[in-house]
Amino acid sequence: MEMPILYEDADIVAVAKPAGLLTHTDGKSNATAAEDWFKAKYHDGAGYVHRLDRDTSGVLVFAKNTPAYEFLRKAFHDRAVQKTYLAFVYGVPKEKKGVIDFDIGRSRKDFRLRSAQPKAKGRLRESVTNYEVVEESDGYALLKVNPETGRTHQIRVHLKAIHHPVVGDTLYAPHRPSALGISRLGLHAYTLNLPLPHGAHTLITAPIPNDLMPAFEHFPGAIEKFAVLPGAC
Repeated sequence: MEMPILYEDADIVAVAKPAGLLTHTDGKSNATAAEDWFKAKYHDGAGYVHRLDRDTSGVLVFAKNTPAYEFLRKAFHDRAVQKTYLAFVYGVPKEKKGVIDFDIGRSRKDFRLRSAQPKAKGRLRESVTNYEVVEESDGYALLKVNPETGRTHQIRVHLKAIHHPVVGDTLYAPHRPSALGISRLGLHAYTLNLPLPHGAHTLITAPIPNDLMPAFEHFPGAIEKFAVLPGAC
């Protein structure tokens, strides 16, 4: 397995994770994970510092050593990392720009799901997601999404909570049809702006993957705004 390397220095390596690939082994199957690629290539590396859902593509960062791992884990925890996702959603939000700040807990109906309902199970954790409508087309919208927190399934849960779930989300919109010419979750971790252990910052961009390009054809203005870079996975 190979993944395009987007950025690398002595402390970290960032790759473009394709949809369908686990960030790390889940102990429930023998499925290959991005973590396996990292361990095979960097035998003494510390590991992943954040996670992407299996069906989400985009920027994924690994630390090559323990100090870098601890530094970046703290940066994510302290919200010092700026994350930008692109999400294709059903419907068009009435508010073209907004903040979703519903606390997230576990679903009472399905152990696999998280919930932003007031009666969600377990501890309700503060969760904040900023969104902006980039473009709309025939009852669908492309959103730029900036989560401030990093809860499991946060973007998917929050967009469902405002009645605009992500296209192709079989967990949170199981009865919605496939749309926009794609057969995967319409969510892509587009950029990470993060501090580096040696004191600088870097902006890492994951090219739009080929399996999302049919959706972008419905939003021609966005193709120019979010450049299709070489090396798309």
